[in-house]
Amino acid sequence: MIQDIPVLDFHCHFPNQGEWFPDYAMEKKVEFTTEGSRDHGEIWRKAFDFPKPVPSGTDGQMADLWYEDLKQKSIEQVVFVSGGGNERLSKIVAMHPDTFLGFAHHHPDAPDAAEQLEHAFRDLGLKGYKLLGPLVDTPLSDPRYYPLWEICERYQAPVLIHFGLLGAAGGTPNGENISPLSIAKVSRDFPRVNFVVPHFGCTHMGDLLQLCWTRPNVFVDTSGSNQWIRWMPYRLTLEDVMRKFIETIGPGRLIFATDSSWMPRGFASLYLEEQQKNFRFLGLDDRQMRLVLHDNAALLLGLRHA
Repeated sequence: MIQDIPVLDFHCHFPNQGEWFPDYAMEKKVEFTTEGSRDHGEIWRKAFDFPKPVPSGTDGQMADLWYEDLKQKSIEQVVFVSGGGNERLSKIVAMHPDTFLGFAHHHPDAPDAAEQLEHAFRDLGLKGYKLLGPLVDTPLSDPRYYPLWEICERYQAPVLIHFGLLGAAGGTPNGENISPLSIAKVSRDFPRVNFVVPHFGCTHMGDLLQLCWTRPNVFVDTSGSNQWIRWMPYRLTLEDVMRKFIETIGPGRLIFATDSSWMPRGFASLYLEEQQKNFRFLGLDDRQMRLVLHDNAALLLGLRHA
């Protein structure tokens, strides 16, 4: 809790030392020389005074460390949107089901992607579907993916899709689905599916604002340090970004998240503190703060009724 308001973090990652998609071969990342380049990752870590990641043992040991960290920091629940495969993440969530929730996270181009998704919801107890737009080469509004959205609609499961920059040197700056506008058609064709875009659109803020203005089933999560703001070609602050989304969609479609993952950092309390401070300065009262920090996420996850 913060200021007696419960906190549900909608976007975390359980530590994964393997591949994002263990059952689907991805194109190998190009290894670039980094000589002469700024080490933005190290600059970011030192700026926030975060410890370096260290191995944390078995899945059970890591789950216990996460659980103890959340209890110490008074965080009610977290959603792990990835965790090294659906089967693994389901087992991890089951270790602390009062605190952990999980999303399916498999590539939509897998031959059995729809079957995997149905299995994740029906049998594994996962609550949503996480996608990385830049890693999908076919437009997300292509009919080939409609069976996925139909399953999400049937199970009332939210869909979280990352857009914008993905990764550092050797990462993905462009692509068929780099912009949130790539789901303009599918979010219209599936009005009962709730789509969530993290990081305020991550360098595609303008496109996300347009999408949100026209699609009431598109939500925004606030996750991470939002360092993309520093890479924009004009001066911009996190408070500026938050103000624009409050003006456009209001607190009823904003969802708090941190993008926390590794130990020993655990839950990134600094992000919670920074965001709640900005929301307060932007005029949100206790009721609106509760929407952002807890109730909006709980509603999408089926943990409370409208």
